[in-house]
Amino acid sequence: MLTLLTALVIGITLASYLTLVSSQNASTMRSLAWNSALPVVEAGVEAALTHLHYQGVTNLVSDGWQPAVGGASKTGTLDNGSSYQVTIEQADPAVIICLAQVPAPLAPSANLGMILGSVINPGATQPTRTMKRKVRVTAKRDPFFSKAMVAKGQINLNGNNVQTDSFDSEIPAYNTLGKYDASKALDHGDVATNSGLVNSVNAGNADIKGKVSTGPNGSVAIGPNGSVGSDAWVDGGHNGIEPGFLDDDMNMDIQNADLPAACNTGSTVFTSSLLGINLLAGSIDPRSPTYFKLSNFSGKVNVTGHVVVYVPAGGTFSFTGGSGITLAPGASLTVYVGASSATIGGVVNPGSALNFSYYGLASNTSISMNGNGEFAGTIYAPQANLSLGGGGNNNMDFVGSCVTGTVTLNGHFKFHYDEALSRRGPAREYIVQTWNEISPNG
Repeated sequence: MLTLLTALVIGITLASYLTLVSSQNASTMRSLAWNSALPVVEAGVEAALTHLHYQGVTNLVSDGWQPAVGGASKTGTLDNGSSYQVTIEQADPAVIICLAQVPAPLAPSANLGMILGSVINPGATQPTRTMKRKVRVTAKRDPFFSKAMVAKGQINLNGNNVQTDSFDSEIPAYNTLGKYDASKALDHGDVATNSGLVNSVNAGNADIKGKVSTGPNGSVAIGPNGSVGSDAWVDGGHNGIEPGFLDDDMNMDIQNADLPAACNTGSTVFTSSLLGINLLAGSIDPRSPTYFKLSNFSGKVNVTGHVVVYVPAGGTFSFTGGSGITLAPGASLTVYVGASSATIGGVVNPGSALNFSYYGLASNTSISMNGNGEFAGTIYAPQANLSLGGGGNNNMDFVGSCVTGTVTLNGHFKFHYDEALSRRGPAREYIVQTWNEISPNG
């Protein structure tokens, strides 16, 4: 009896241990399967983001995507038996819903048991079980010009009477006839740099109506009369940085400007000289602008229609003294500058900042703006050092936005960011705004 009892206790202990190990193993395997479902979800979301990149939200039913309620859907299968079903809903921002399924580990045997079941019903198969995860993602285009002033490196605002603020050329309450109006100005004149160095931003004695951002561990230097914050903070005579208007989490992906294919193909007519005297005439259709390839772009230039100018490396882009660019009402000018240095004396633009766009290619390393001329437009030149000087009593020194390598601002400069650029301006790929896991049965 003692032997039997001892054997029984040992058997129960061993069975308990084996049950515990089995449960732990099942739990571990299910956890691995649960985690492996996440890369499958990500694969579906990446497929949706790629589709949005090439087709936008207006041509979703293409490239193998099938019609779905409110948008389009696609099913993908991976080598390990996993699969995803992803749907893009046509909205702004776009909504992506992805359901992933992966094989569940250690599926239970049939009710009759593995051996007995195969004898009684030899054609029977093990039930297939899957684990599911589902996410709801919102995505939107990443705008080039989401802030007033952005740089990869240092920003130095060491001029006098320097100010940044914002307005919105598309919302009547925040403009007058589409133009900046100081009485209707907003406080989103944000200044930001990816640099994480000490004094990445030297605000000097500037009045920055907006936030200042640096890269991780970066810092901001500010003079005794400098002020950074909301409209109420700056206009209230406060010096220093208002709480909540400084952060060090800036990490914008600033890629080099791309030259359009039309500038390098023979399908578009180019000319090496201006049409007419000081006149750059372009297409009346903004969707099909006229392209020019100019080795020397300078002088007094009047632009009519919609024009794209390419100045290759080794060329000249120079507007100094009494020269400058004047856009006719409704006209637009986009320039791609490969010249190592460029000088912009002023741009008279009766329209919005969207009507003049400057793209500095990788070989464009210096941009200077001097004098008292006004500028209305955008500058995107990630490799260039931007130097702003001059200014004066003109309240419209710079209207628009800039993204450059570094910024040095001297003189008396008023910088007004047009918030419409973040909605209607150029944008990069779609990026994820929100990511929420939802019930797979919902």
